[in-house]
Amino acid sequence: MRKLFTLLKVFVGLSLFIIVLIIAGAFFALHQYKPNLPDVHELRDVRFQIPLRIFSADGKLMAEYGEQRRIPISYTEIPDTLRHAILAAEDSRFYEHSGIDIKGLSRAAFELISSGEIQSGGSTITMQVAKNFFLSPERTFVRKFNEIILSLRIEQVLSKEEILELYVNKIYLGQRAYGVQAAANIYYGKDISELSLGQMATIAGLPKAPSANNPVRNPQRSIERRNWILGRMLSLGYIDDVEYDSAVQEPEVARYHQADIELSAFYVAEMVRAEMVRLYGEQAYTDGFNVTTTLDSSMQTAADNALRSGLIAYHERHGYHGPEAQVDLADLSPEARIELLGEYPLHANMHPALVINTSEQEATIMLRDGSEHQLSWDAMKWARAYRSVNAMGPAPQTATDVLTAGDIIRVAPHDDYTWHLTQLPRVQGGVIAMESDTGAIRALSGGFSFTHNKFNRVTQAFRQPGSTFKPFLYAVALENNYTAASVINDSPIVIHDVSLAGEWRPENHSRDFEGPIRLREALYRSKNLVSIRLMRDVGVNTAHQHILKFGFDPQRTPANLSLALGSADATPIQINTGYATFANGGYLVSPWYIDEVDVNGLPIQLPDNAGDAFKATNTRLNHSEPEDYRIIEASTAFIINDILADVIRRGTGRRAQVLERNDLAGKTGTTNQQIDAWFSGYNRDLVATAWVGFDQPAPLGRSEYGGTAALPIWIDFMRTALQDKAESAPQRPDSVVQVRIDPTSGLQAYNGQSDAISEYFTEDSVPRRASAPGESGNRVLESLFD
Repeated sequence: MRKLFTLLKVFVGLSLFIIVLIIAGAFFALHQYKPNLPDVHELRDVRFQIPLRIFSADGKLMAEYGEQRRIPISYTEIPDTLRHAILAAEDSRFYEHSGIDIKGLSRAAFELISSGEIQSGGSTITMQVAKNFFLSPERTFVRKFNEIILSLRIEQVLSKEEILELYVNKIYLGQRAYGVQAAANIYYGKDISELSLGQMATIAGLPKAPSANNPVRNPQRSIERRNWILGRMLSLGYIDDVEYDSAVQEPEVARYHQADIELSAFYVAEMVRAEMVRLYGEQAYTDGFNVTTTLDSSMQTAADNALRSGLIAYHERHGYHGPEAQVDLADLSPEARIELLGEYPLHANMHPALVINTSEQEATIMLRDGSEHQLSWDAMKWARAYRSVNAMGPAPQTATDVLTAGDIIRVAPHDDYTWHLTQLPRVQGGVIAMESDTGAIRALSGGFSFTHNKFNRVTQAFRQPGSTFKPFLYAVALENNYTAASVINDSPIVIHDVSLAGEWRPENHSRDFEGPIRLREALYRSKNLVSIRLMRDVGVNTAHQHILKFGFDPQRTPANLSLALGSADATPIQINTGYATFANGGYLVSPWYIDEVDVNGLPIQLPDNAGDAFKATNTRLNHSEPEDYRIIEASTAFIINDILADVIRRGTGRRAQVLERNDLAGKTGTTNQQIDAWFSGYNRDLVATAWVGFDQPAPLGRSEYGGTAALPIWIDFMRTALQDKAESAPQRPDSVVQVRIDPTSGLQAYNGQSDAISEYFTEDSVPRRASAPGESGNRVLESLFD
């Protein structure tokens, strides 16, 4: 035994001698290698890799992009308890040495000999800073020499506070967490200042082995490391016995916390991410950009909820498509069932569930967390079997008519803490809302769920707008000698045009004809044949060129009479932008959604090619002469607005009267075979569009129109968006006068006419007076007859 002890002392002494030689060699090498080493002064201007963060206009985090999750903090923000835990774990003599701690290296050597592992670490904090910022992780003698030399230089250039600040922000702590603040967020969902003593000790124990000591993956190993650090803190006088005893008894509650997303707006977040990458490349993910968008969080949530409710309602009207999968429960243990459900992601509020058994009027289901719940009859009785968009099976009588044990289904929580049978929608849609004056996007929902399908239908889906397009044509007509009282013939017409496959016989949706009808009524009742006659009379080329001014793509906007019925291909954001012109008095706006980009709270100068998505470089916003962007007269915008208000007062948008507001206007749209359903509407301040359709164009069903599929979504959104907001309707321009007219001829009413109605005209377009009964003259204005 004595001989073994003697050998041990010789070994320790030899180890210490070698360490001293290393230190002496380091001082010698300091002068030999110094010219070839990095300049440690660079540490004063170091830029950490900080992810791209995107926020709503009211400061709610929407998304975070970047490989490294890091939230830098200053030295003064490091809690004393955490600082002491780090010193106890890594470098208790940090404030005493000059970059290299001979005693610490000796202690590490002794720990290695006596226990087979180094608990306290052989490198000082300064040495770790040198390694993490300047050197590769390779384990070579030359690299260790360079580490020592750099440590000595760092101590000469930086203060201890600066070194420790670099250390706590740079170190990797597992789970993509770089720095102690990010680790506190990821493991405990808290700010670093809110952690308990035990939790701070846990984080202080991670640098040595972020994977092995990970409190989520290896809690027992993490607790052992934590308790060792607490013991060191006790022996160094950083804590007392009471604090120690309490901390070692703390249960490990760490779990993986995602970035604290406060607002679900992933379609817009992806738009922002793409713009930032276009401008800055991969640096967009690392340079700490904070992007503030124009989104209003309450409007955005309302848009998402309205769209999802509308799409779910559509599918409940058309029947249940059945389970997503069917499995044999006999082959699955409870653990295997949970693992199986884990393969089905959560989409919006639709949870995957496994049907365990069914009875007459209910079913037992298991969720992904292993919990079991009852699905009542009321939660599933809607589920008639889907046959086609126009047919369903008989109403179910029992739960077994709908569900079978082993079905993998979707359920959604209800406000009464029960679960409701649902299904992932096959139909899709989009909602966009913007300020009519500025074009600032206040809400945008590009589909049912971004995780389910990342295609943004608001900005990427080019669809035929149908009758939603007609107001653009009618605006052109008003600027080409028509008035809201002009009478046009609603009668059959045959068009011979090679661009329309020869002979075209268009029809009204109702398949009937009204004969002579005023322009106002033709628009709010959406008369197809009147629209075609209008375009033919104005001139196809004239109408086409003027319509393009609303912001439509010339390549997707045909120059033929079919354009009168909305045969162009347009995205919801383009349609919405066009409607903003009616709301704002005749001006074209350019949609934008990025209000500011900053780094560390300081706004940055954007590149010249930033584009219209950014407030600072939006062409329309930054133009000094607003009249340069006028595309229709204020009088035209006002009169079209008043006609579109009639769509809600007495036309296809009557459902919107449920909002009990007098400042709303809009237009429904439905394409042939009910393939696309639209509603665009607005008040003076906010314009919004809802679209519903299949991604691969297909009929929605005989009963689905703009007024039944899209309008309810718009209503649900506007109910929240306009809540507690005063009514705001466009103001009548001075050039517009109100005149009593004869409803049949559209002429000015004669004195005492009992059936006269009011109409708006520009001062120079007021029609002549109609003849009273018994007077000579024809009361019917000459119109467009074949």
